[in-house]
Amino acid sequence: MAEWQTLSNRIDSVAPSATLAVDSKAKAMKAQGIDVISFGAGEPDFPTPDFIARAASQACLDPRNHRYTPTAGLPELRQAIADKTERDSGYAVTPDQVVVTNGGKQAVYETFQILLNPGDQVIIPAPYWTSYPEMVTLAGGEPVPVLSGADQGYLPSLDALEAARTERTKAIIVNTPSNPTGVVWDDDLVRAIGQWALEHRIWVVSDEIYEHLTYDGAHTPYPGALVPELRDQLIVLNGVAKTYAMTGWRVGWMVAPTAVSKAAGKLQGHMTSNVANVSQRAALAAIQGPMDAVETMGRAFAHRRKSIMVALNQVPGVECPEPKGAFYAFPDVTGLLNRPLGPHGTISRTSSDLAAAILEETHVAAVPGEAFGAPGHLRFSYALSDQDLAEGMRRFQAWIGA
Repeated sequence: MAEWQTLSNRIDSVAPSATLAVDSKAKAMKAQGIDVISFGAGEPDFPTPDFIARAASQACLDPRNHRYTPTAGLPELRQAIADKTERDSGYAVTPDQVVVTNGGKQAVYETFQILLNPGDQVIIPAPYWTSYPEMVTLAGGEPVPVLSGADQGYLPSLDALEAARTERTKAIIVNTPSNPTGVVWDDDLVRAIGQWALEHRIWVVSDEIYEHLTYDGAHTPYPGALVPELRDQLIVLNGVAKTYAMTGWRVGWMVAPTAVSKAAGKLQGHMTSNVANVSQRAALAAIQGPMDAVETMGRAFAHRRKSIMVALNQVPGVECPEPKGAFYAFPDVTGLLNRPLGPHGTISRTSSDLAAAILEETHVAAVPGEAFGAPGHLRFSYALSDQDLAEGMRRFQAWIGA
């Protein structure tokens, strides 16, 4: 590339998505005929439930869906999301607070474009979803990670959050159940963070995409219900991808104070306009439909969670707190670093090195902890078949020598 063709500093400052990079490499190896088992992408292996697909099929034949529709989403879908919020989260919102987005990622991106001015800081409890800090950076903000390790159960402390707060702190991200750890924060912690944010006039960005994936009696804590007075400075991010096995349909949403939702509609009007109408009709069917398929998938994930926990904790040098939500295990693998492993005596200095070695030598894909602000860890998604999970763990254990 010629000197005059250099790209913007903005895009050069952003790292590629590590989870998508691992998934892409695994798929490329599979295309070469290599038997790769991928624990990389957080994508349910189940098909989208039939009743949702049928609604989409019927929508394809309806001329109403062949045209532009309101940028913020189909009115009936926005109403359904408002109804769903009251049903699941326990408090009422109005449809004009809802903006339907092209997947949950667009809702996250738009949130920070709307909230942040250059130099504004966002506190991000770590381990965090890999795209949070990059989206803050793209908005001109400064991500402020606050790490809680396996010894803390990956739960942030209010003292640590307060120590990270400055006069430039604009927002904090709450993500529970968590990607990448699978940890579910308890009501008391979420309530305390909400009250702290109120006191210091800090926006709370609550990513609730895994709300229906909890186990062993755990439940998703909703800031808007636990701290009602917080709702004027609360932005909720959600979508159909994880709950209904609809990652490819690309439907997410935000629920926010009307000033924010109107700003999001204005921004989206210049970015993408409306989400594909067929996908919106599918999402409407999902939200208004029965939860039987969701419960069936949940039982399968619960079984896989037990299986992967047993397998990982049998490996000397691996420590993995039990996840109570989502479909991820996030073991601390520092005990596997700086020692020879596998038939070739491979020595990994970092968890990135370890993930690369595991993929190369065992054809098992996992995402390194560096992507989540937690070096020395690996993320394993157990949203794959029982057979693949068992074989992938067998290969991993054999390579370690467990």
